[in-house]
Amino acid sequence: MKLQWEIFSAFFRVGIFGYGGGPASIPLVQKEVVERYKWLENDEFGDILAIGNTLPGPIATKMAGYIGYRVGGYIGMVNAIIASIVPTIVLMIVFLTSLAAYKDEAWVQGMTHGVLPVVGVMLAVLTWQFFDKGKEGLGWWKTSFLVIISLVIIEFLGIHPGIVIALLLTYALVGRKKASSEKVAGGS
Repeated sequence: MKLQWEIFSAFFRVGIFGYGGGPASIPLVQKEVVERYKWLENDEFGDILAIGNTLPGPIATKMAGYIGYRVGGYIGMVNAIIASIVPTIVLMIVFLTSLAAYKDEAWVQGMTHGVLPVVGVMLAVLTWQFFDKGKEGLGWWKTSFLVIISLVIIEFLGIHPGIVIALLLTYALVGRKKASSEKVAGGS
């Protein structure tokens, strides 16, 4: 019962404070499941994020469902999904009803614009952590090359990030299989 409460409270906090949608929620999910509760390692979280980004639908809900299932089974999955979407639904009803009446007020527009830099910083910190982790496994040159190539493909060629992630996962899988078969062939 304690575990289910922890799952609920972790994803409820993400649902309440994830202002800005899925991208803003990702650093919050990471803080809860990796740093606070230690249900996952950073590498595992990165893998879940990568796979989740290749699938359709809201990333925060997909991550909540998978992490909830992994930590607490089917009940944990339902618990995490409910905890992550109910705050959003309630807040949307309350905020949109209230803000509709005041949408032209300077303080409402300021509030909306003021949150954007905070979300940007949260995403930048998470990006740096992933980059730092990537350089440990691949080294600076390979990681920097993959970052630059991914940026060019996504931003300048307009290819969806999910496709880029799927291609990189395929490349890594093929490279790993090739390395293992060479290791087996060399060891015989």
